[in-house]
Amino acid sequence: MSDRHAPLVSLVTPVYNGGEYLRECIESVLAQTYDNWRYVIVNNCSADDTVEIAREYAARDARISVSDNAQFLPIVQNHNHALTQIDPASIYCKPVMADDWLYPECLERLVACALDRPTVGLVCARALTGTNRVLFDRLAPAAGQKCSHLSGREAGRAGLLNEGYFFGSPTTMLIRTDLVRKRTPFYNPDNLQADEEACYDILRECDFAFVHEVLAYVRTHARSYTSATYYLFTMPSCHTYTLARYGREYLSDEEFARRMDERLQQYYARLALGAVEHRGAEFWAYHRQMLQMIGAPLDRLRLAGAIASHVLRKIISPSALARVIGGRLASASRRVSGRSP
Repeated sequence: MSDRHAPLVSLVTPVYNGGEYLRECIESVLAQTYDNWRYVIVNNCSADDTVEIAREYAARDARISVSDNAQFLPIVQNHNHALTQIDPASIYCKPVMADDWLYPECLERLVACALDRPTVGLVCARALTGTNRVLFDRLAPAAGQKCSHLSGREAGRAGLLNEGYFFGSPTTMLIRTDLVRKRTPFYNPDNLQADEEACYDILRECDFAFVHEVLAYVRTHARSYTSATYYLFTMPSCHTYTLARYGREYLSDEEFARRMDERLQQYYARLALGAVEHRGAEFWAYHRQMLQMIGAPLDRLRLAGAIASHVLRKIISPSALARVIGGRLASASRRVSGRSP
């Protein structure tokens, strides 16, 4: 694809204290086989060497620019602010998290897949982790198929009816810029997993494509957003919220009712674990708010049942039974040998 005909891609990296991995991220953008891009790095008042690294690369390549926030923003708000910095002439937007990096063919493959059908507004791909685990491979390709296309409705249904993340993470996504510009804010500030919600929102008016290749490296570490929010168990709450908000647009009434019941069962199982582990006031404040947003306020009776089920499963688990049986055998052995009191 020649530069003359290649649509402009605007890459954006919102970053806070990301100096440890930022060079690797920027170098991966510079290594792209696709040349028609602009890249803005949005510094969220970092206290480390983030801004120095970003400015160093901006001085070297005119396609890179740096934007400094006037004040620190919470993470979702910062991502929304970063998306306002994308190039106004761009056709596609490519988020890249500062902890992650892209394979050299990433932009080329994503854009080519998008151009196969003009109605496509969201393209995703597989990703690799530090443990060589492949993520976001839930869509099985047909024989020899490198790129799959689904209608927005088909993709939304597949995402809501399956477990886990169907679409991927921001670093694995290419989004048509007009879909970003018309939504202010693009990400819901009240949803800590707002990237998934945004996918269902834009798929109401566009189609979906998926590249069956690993095109990004997604890093998880102690300071990552995923790790920082893990103790809140955000995944089941946000999955359930997204289903409550968009499920009726993609599913039949029967499918929606069944899926909501399944999601709430999974959600209350995690709440039960939080109760047993004494997760604290912040945990419960967060989940009360999420359940209100879902339209299903905290049901203490249901929670009590989930706690009882959790405790019962622990008691009758194979490891627990082995401990009980082992203890009884040891006691019997002591009685036989005359050592039992």
